[in-house]
Amino acid sequence: MPAATNPLSQSGQPVTWNFKLLAQNDLGGFGGMGEGMAVQIAKDGRRIIWLAHESAPKNFTAVDVSDPSKPKVVVQTDLPQAHMRSNSLEMTGDILAVAYQTQKVGQKPAGLELFDVSVPEKPRSISFFDCSGPTSRGVHQLWFCDGEYVHMASGSPDFKPSHPNDDQFYRCIDVRNPSKPVEVGRWWMPGTSATDNVAPPPRHPLDKGYRAHNTNVYPQRPDRLYLCYIDGGMFVMDIKDKASPKIISHWTNSPPYTGFMHTAVPLFDRGLMLVTDESTENAGKDWPKLIWILDARDEKNLVPIATCPMPPVDAYANRGGRFGAHNIHENVALPTAWQSDQIVLGTFFNGGLRAYDISNAYQPKEIGAFVPPPPKGTPAGAVQLNDVFVDERQIVYTVDRHTGGLYTLEMDF
Repeated sequence: MPAATNPLSQSGQPVTWNFKLLAQNDLGGFGGMGEGMAVQIAKDGRRIIWLAHESAPKNFTAVDVSDPSKPKVVVQTDLPQAHMRSNSLEMTGDILAVAYQTQKVGQKPAGLELFDVSVPEKPRSISFFDCSGPTSRGVHQLWFCDGEYVHMASGSPDFKPSHPNDDQFYRCIDVRNPSKPVEVGRWWMPGTSATDNVAPPPRHPLDKGYRAHNTNVYPQRPDRLYLCYIDGGMFVMDIKDKASPKIISHWTNSPPYTGFMHTAVPLFDRGLMLVTDESTENAGKDWPKLIWILDARDEKNLVPIATCPMPPVDAYANRGGRFGAHNIHENVALPTAWQSDQIVLGTFFNGGLRAYDISNAYQPKEIGAFVPPPPKGTPAGAVQLNDVFVDERQIVYTVDRHTGGLYTLEMDF
């Protein structure tokens, strides 16, 4: 079907276009999922996907997706406190890293926990790295794909932000001895610490904070950190010396846009970078939230050249919940992850899952979409697809923020 006849350009009704739904699993009635997804090949050959939850009571869930048409819950764990969330997780081998964030500063536990999941049914805690403190809510996001370092957006007991919304910054944790995690580096946007001798940055109208979000580091360039800083835009950082990160370049679209830069994914062989914003407001209040394509051939001078097309806001804004960009498949450099610099898959909350052909980076074309009906019991009134991951078999996994749980799909493009 040519992009010109994309059914999603006509209305916001449920539709499946160039995807095939294999299965949906509501995860035992606890289908409110966050933005952490990681695939493990267990010692007995089973393929297990680990999923982070958006909020309590559940911590993480493991699902056997060896047959993606018949996903089966393997284990589901509980959080120790109702005021916690484990929004983000990643894994290398049989070690699972989980981020803990609390609802308010000063609450516990808040930090990073490492688990041995060599027996998926029996996750075993290896260590806990405490990030709690009087001005800290702990860890919102983490990145862990080399087995050596966890890169994370975190608060700290010894960090006092210049504004309460600026409480999380970049921290690098050495986990080569997983029983004794050690911080080896940190960085925050100048002006966001009360100890800085520069003025705090001006607040955005929606003011989601000048704080770290995604902290992506790829083995193709282990000396580079691609750091999104919510209302502060995106930074390319030199982390060759992990104890002293340095800014290489900075790109932002806000103002005039409304902040909350979320994810940056470099496409090394093409000299491009994908950058997403996150929609955080209902009814399209913060529209547009987009996937941006940047010319990154010169990493010191990032230039936006296109955005991925979206259907009309009036078809989605009032369907319920959020509408706009959020997560994309991040080309995690692991053997269980699909790699592509030609196709982008992203989640758009009530706009569902969308696929784009970016072979011509100046003219990205929509080539597929999946917008399921509202999940049973959802408070949003519409699906809120939150995250997406594609394994090396090209099986697509996407999750709903509230009640829908896990959807498994095949790509038909």
